[in-house]
Amino acid sequence: MLTRWDPFREMMVIRNTMDRMFDSALTGSSKDWQPYTWNLALDVAENQDEFLVKASLPGVSPENVEVTFSNNTLTIKGEIKEEKDIEETRYHLRERHYGSFARSITLPSGIAADKIQANFDAGVLELHLPKVEEVKPKKITIHTSESPKIIEATATNIKNKN
Repeated sequence: MLTRWDPFREMMVIRNTMDRMFDSALTGSSKDWQPYTWNLALDVAENQDEFLVKASLPGVSPENVEVTFSNNTLTIKGEIKEEKDIEETRYHLRERHYGSFARSITLPSGIAADKIQANFDAGVLELHLPKVEEVKPKKITIHTSESPKIIEATATNIKNKN
């Protein structure tokens, strides 16, 4: 298979490698290469009844994912183990992520924490965070009086005095 060279992707790989190298130097870690930690991409949507959060986690087992909700902060974290059983002597291309991941987002107050539901299907984690009744938008009906009021006025002729 022929893969098109993408210089921007190559620059990002170099940047991430340099970031990991400097992080390990600054923390005094004896290991030169740490497992890669990556941010989890999320979609967050809202309707009048709930917030819907979707996270793509291909190749991740639901047992390796932890979801918590505390102080209006939703946290999703887990880990993808590196495959150690590959016998090849060298890779031509290695882009699949492994290592730990974590993502926290703060949502507005008014989430019914005891009613949060999580579904995991085909590598997509879907979280339903229902709103409490107090924060759901209420439709206010506007009433009119049965007999409209008539305002009477008289017009006067004002002459322009300059």
